[in-house]
Amino acid sequence: MTEPLGRRERKKAQTRQAIADAALQLFLERGYESVGVREVADAADVALSTLFKHFATKESLVFDLDSAMEDELVAAVRDRSAGLSVLESLRDHVVNRPSMADGTAAEQRQLAALIERTPALRDYYRQMWARHEEALATAIADEVGRPAGDLACAGIARFVLDVPTLAESRPNRDAAVRELFTLLECGWGDVERTDGDRRRPAATPT
Repeated sequence: MTEPLGRRERKKAQTRQAIADAALQLFLERGYESVGVREVADAADVALSTLFKHFATKESLVFDLDSAMEDELVAAVRDRSAGLSVLESLRDHVVNRPSMADGTAAEQRQLAALIERTPALRDYYRQMWARHEEALATAIADEVGRPAGDLACAGIARFVLDVPTLAESRPNRDAAVRELFTLLECGWGDVERTDGDRRRPAATPT
């Protein structure tokens, strides 16, 4: 008898979650470098080959994110609500997307600290977003009527994909995301005029 697809998919999701939970617990308890993937598999009660079916690398164990990140970014541009600019929609998407990990605030702070002190994890987190740069740049160019490979659209895509990395370590992640998107939308000139003019001493009359 053929097992219903929905049931098989649910079992896969449960196995994946069990592996991710076991990895996170071990990494937080003992540190990322001190834990081997075989230990994670044992803790999750799965074969090592099963672990690698769900997570291609040790780094990916830390980031239990779905594989639809690129589709979600493109959809934020192409399927945005009426009246929202491209940057506003991307801002809302980044703000509303889960942080580094689900769970309690304490767990998220622990995980953020783990990633911050582990170069391999910092690099993976950065690359996790950056690999979608070309698709996002193409979607932005299509929406604003610019040619493929347009430099401005490529630049905006790269800056947008750097926002999560910059904001994640801040005390208020969402506020940091909004501030960075305001900078992208308004430009550095507004920041310099607002803050720089306030700090710059008045010119001495000659």
